[in-house]
Amino acid sequence: MIREPAELDVDEAGRMEIPLGILAEAGISPGTKLFVFSDGDGRIVLRRAEDAINDLLREGTL
Repeated sequence: MIREPAELDVDEAGRMEIPLGILAEAGISPGTKLFVFSDGDGRIVLRRAEDAINDLLREGTL
């Protein structure tokens, strides 16, 4: 699999657009519910809501 990094800009309202190719590479299709959180070390994490909820129920953490 070829991974293509993308440089994103955060606009004045705090929004950014993630290219569809990156989402598709991660198996995320339009309309998928995501949880977004800071990992505390400068990284922002996107998780499918279903996966994040399952992890919370099983392990107690995201």
